[in-house]
Amino acid sequence: MRRASAKLQGLPPRSQSAVECDRQIVADTRPHGMQRGYTAPVASTLIAMITGTHAILYTTDADATRAFLRDVLGLAWVDSGDGWLIFALPPAELAAHPADAPRHELFFLCDDIEATVADLTAKGVEVTEPVTDEGWGLLTSIAVPGAGSIGLYEPRHTSPLTSATQS
Repeated sequence: MRRASAKLQGLPPRSQSAVECDRQIVADTRPHGMQRGYTAPVASTLIAMITGTHAILYTTDADATRAFLRDVLGLAWVDSGDGWLIFALPPAELAAHPADAPRHELFFLCDDIEATVADLTAKGVEVTEPVTDEGWGLLTSIAVPGAGSIGLYEPRHTSPLTSATQS
């Protein structure tokens, strides 16, 4: 597979709190006073083993989906070659829920669902479900051109992105 050197495009400035959160998550995987290169115990080694998440949207209109992610959501991106855009995502969470059969879902998180819905609606995005209060968060979904609907929610649960990491 050919690896293209690519420059990240459209990178939004990161807030100081997001940068500090990233630093704290990394720092929490090392004992006090240890620097990079420390071999972590098994529980925190998993953090180092998995370095990110690569999600794929299979779409009937890749150009429209890419334009939506780039121009409407403003996600930073690289062209990995021949117009194949790969988008940077904000930090992510992963949950495991009981179900009758295996499946996967994708949700975008936001801090203020009403403001986010208003911003997206002003950009012409179709909100496909009304905002509902699920207890654990406020939930809706948005239409993504060529890719169906994707969930959007404002979490109310504790998050590993904003809480001290557990070991």
